Amino acid sequence: YYKDSHYICKDIFKKNFHIIKFIIEYMSQHVAVLLLGSNIGIKENNIKLALAKLETAGCEILFTTNILESIPVEFDSSNNFCNIATSITVFISPFQLLQLVKKIELDMGRNQDSMALGKYTDRIIDIDIVTYSNITFHAKRLKIPHFKHLNERGFSKKLLIELEDLNKKHNL
Repeated sequence: YYKDSHYICKDIFKKNFHIIKFIIEYMSQHVAVLLLGSNIGIKENNIKLALAKLETAGCEILFTTNILESIPVEFDSSNNFCNIATSITVFISPFQLLQLVKKIELDMGRNQDSMALGKYTDRIIDIDIVTYSNITFHAKRLKIPHFKHLNERGFSKKLLIELEDLNKKHNL
């Protein structure tokens, strides 16, 4: 009986190795970098509330940059943005983190998704996942790293450099 059980378990493990590896990998701790922005209402308070909601959901905030004001990118608006970058630790997968940030955006009153609309608009809160550990991943709803923030947007680059300096200063 033991010998048969051993082979059955070994066979199940072999056939499901990629699933088991995925579960083990994503149940460990990961560091993610997020960019948060707001251009409606009391912008600084919107960002602070979003950070508090991340913490309530189990994310540990490691470091947060100073607020940087920027003009809207890829759409016209008279409302400038307040932006920050933050590094967090999580024990959830990138997709679960995406679901979490989308839920926070919705809970805070953001009712339009830029990807669904096909255009950018003013928003009470915007939370983008820029990096997630050393993972490179591309799907329709989630691209890691977030290349626009890493390469194209000046305000993002400034915030990410400030965050990198904070991480280096504290050996992360």
